[in-house]
Amino acid sequence: MKMIGFIGGGVMGEAMLKGILASEVDPKTVLVCDHKAAKLKYFQKVYGVETTSENEEVAEKCESIILAVKPQNLDEIIEHCTASFRAKKKLLISVLAGVTTMKLEQLFPGGTKVIRAMPNTPAVVGAGAIVLAMGKYAKEEDIKFARSVFGKMGSITILPEKLLNAVTGLSGSGPAFVALIIEALTDGGVLAGLPREVAVKLALDTVAGTVIQLEESGMHPAQLKDKVTSPGGTTIYGMLQLEKSGVRGTIMEAVRAAAKRAEEL
Repeated sequence: MKMIGFIGGGVMGEAMLKGILASEVDPKTVLVCDHKAAKLKYFQKVYGVETTSENEEVAEKCESIILAVKPQNLDEIIEHCTASFRAKKKLLISVLAGVTTMKLEQLFPGGTKVIRAMPNTPAVVGAGAIVLAMGKYAKEEDIKFARSVFGKMGSITILPEKLLNAVTGLSGSGPAFVALIIEALTDGGVLAGLPREVAVKLALDTVAGTVIQLEESGMHPAQLKDKVTSPGGTTIYGMLQLEKSGVRGTIMEAVRAAAKRAEEL
């Protein structure tokens, strides 16, 4: 049986593990590595997978390896795992922010097939926006496998790697921007006299409902805005205040600033 390995058992690693097991992969063909003994016992009990505390065991036994650690821990993994990569061409799926496929191909020699994945935080509840980029050795069959890993975590988009910094600015940082908007809507409701628990529920329902309406109708956001905005009504007065404050331009600049910072990192 071909083994699938996970190096890193954090929040995103566990979300990917759930995704791949939901694709009817036999848990006994999955090997999870983490340095916390309690975490390994948890994975054994909850998911029935094999576990280890040694990175090199994953590199040696597994043909497909999912790298879900912090970038600062990469050196330790390289130190213990490169020999196994030299011995046999493997597939490496990386969620390391800022580490390119070219860099990973250099660090893990032997023609390693690399796919770089960028899931955002809603992926842990199955509502993420996941972008995949292929390294020079990766094949379509590898993308198919990557889709099985992330398929239960949200929507998947395949893009050239050169666009990943822009992706970081939009969908990577975007959940924080949306959360800020929801917080502001909630506080606006409180300012207008609503109890906070009511205001936050209405803000969440409004944002969620707007997303569903846009997805199901296929309308451009501007079209939906125009449908809500009646002549001389409440919405147009609110829109006027937003335009005076430069909200649209500010959000655009926020995405651009986050993308630029991703490039610097």
